[in-house]
Amino acid sequence: MISYLTGRLLRCEDTFLILLVNGVGYQVWCSKTTRTHATLNPENLSLEILSVYKQDSVTLFGFCSLHERDVFELLLNVQGVGGKMALSLLSALSSDALVHAIQLQDATALTQAEGVGPKLAQRITR
Repeated sequence: MISYLTGRLLRCEDTFLILLVNGVGYQVWCSKTTRTHATLNPENLSLEILSVYKQDSVTLFGFCSLHERDVFELLLNVQGVGGKMALSLLSALSSDALVHAIQLQDATALTQAEGVGPKLAQRITR
């Protein structure tokens, strides 16, 4: 299992980046916050990684902090929230703001994220 990577930012796209580690380019899906962090230190980029293994694929999700990774993992426990949806939430709100909104049961704040409607926002805040 891959849980941490350090390398050079090769490319940054809308929803993922390519991290070059010892000649191997890893596609790492990440939030807007992490992509912004990556562009600030592209030559020596370190990311917390959550590896998701499925029958036909391996997906790497990257985070600039342990806190962001922990919030991501908690979101995955909510019915209807997959990796891409969790990243959408973390792109719309910082991990701290997201936790605060959930604690206050502020479903409206969560609907700022692309693809998050009122029903899913209610499920997340319960």
